Amino acid sequence: MSARRGAGLSGAAAVVGVGATEFSKDSGRSELALAAEAVRAALADAGLGPGDVDGLVTFTMDTSPEITVAQAVGIGELTFFSRVHYGGGAACATVHQAALAVAAGAAEVVVCYRAFNERSGRRFGAGTQRREPTAEGVALGWALPFGLLTPASWVAMAARRYLHTYGLTPEAFGHVAVTGRRHAAANPAAYFHGRPITLADHAASRWIAEPLRLLDCCQETDGGQAVVVTSVDRARTLPHPPAVIVAAAQGAGRAQEQMTSFYRDDLTCLPEAGAVARQLWRSSGLTPGDIDVGILYDHFTPFVLMQLEEYGFCGPGEAADFVAAGALPLNTHGGQLGEAYLHGMNGIAEAVRQLRGTAVNQVPGAARVLVTAGSGVPTSGLLLGADG
Repeated sequence: MSARRGAGLSGAAAVVGVGATEFSKDSGRSELALAAEAVRAALADAGLGPGDVDGLVTFTMDTSPEITVAQAVGIGELTFFSRVHYGGGAACATVHQAALAVAAGAAEVVVCYRAFNERSGRRFGAGTQRREPTAEGVALGWALPFGLLTPASWVAMAARRYLHTYGLTPEAFGHVAVTGRRHAAANPAAYFHGRPITLADHAASRWIAEPLRLLDCCQETDGGQAVVVTSVDRARTLPHPPAVIVAAAQGAGRAQEQMTSFYRDDLTCLPEAGAVARQLWRSSGLTPGDIDVGILYDHFTPFVLMQLEEYGFCGPGEAADFVAAGALPLNTHGGQLGEAYLHGMNGIAEAVRQLRGTAVNQVPGAARVLVTAGSGVPTSGLLLGADG
């Protein structure tokens, strides 16, 4: 067994099922109904039933409690249940915790899920105008009175500094948007199926919070997504090739806040992503050059560029050219810009499809996929690989 930190998790668990609802702007049903539908679909994909499940993991932001989802789906006794904080930063961490539970023997089959009516219900992009007197509310209190009320306005601060530091214009973000929408256009499950965009479309889209335009911002979605995690040994008895969890990590940087970390020494980077990247590379023994597909959390285009730099795919300020050159297949499902905003859970599902060879924009021979979660907040990441 390797002595590398986190290496003991490698190969202990795998993702064996993925399932989702349709992605819409008005689901017409409760978030619990969405969660239950996604969980049932993931179990069916895995060739398992509700009676096989003994663990559930979700987000603290999810409104459907584990025991309520278990009742709705017909799941019986639970031996493990957990929630992860920090919105989209939790996505890969749900699978991380599921894998830890499986590796430790706390559970045998764990389902990770996320479901919300984020368009027809609470819209995160609508802004924050009132906060309860919590520690998080106090931190945001340094930004909200000055008009920084929305995630786009928070990210715009860092984006502006990034452009200034590297002598770039807002058009540098356009290649990320165009890439996501190109892949979404070929994906029947994507909200923007059949609707690619050009760099000119990006440049012509209206300002949201300069230097961010409309097409730099992820969409708002109603829907649910679930994935099933179990041991690699059991995975090999199930219908689909397992997506083996090669490495998983969580990370928060120094002076970390929730998307308002404006007092760091450098606003052009994402230290939380760097913390995750170092763990993933160290524990797996892999390097950026070993990755066949990158599924990077794309809530806002500038943070995709910064993530590429933090993970070592290119140098500081070089990510726009890296994306423009197509140096790495990126967000082949369309991402949250093009497919759906499911707090990154749909990205994990796309990684699984790439490793199975069933993705609509399949990368030939894809054997190692990097998945990242929300950045600007404490975050998480996964390295998934083909079995054997």
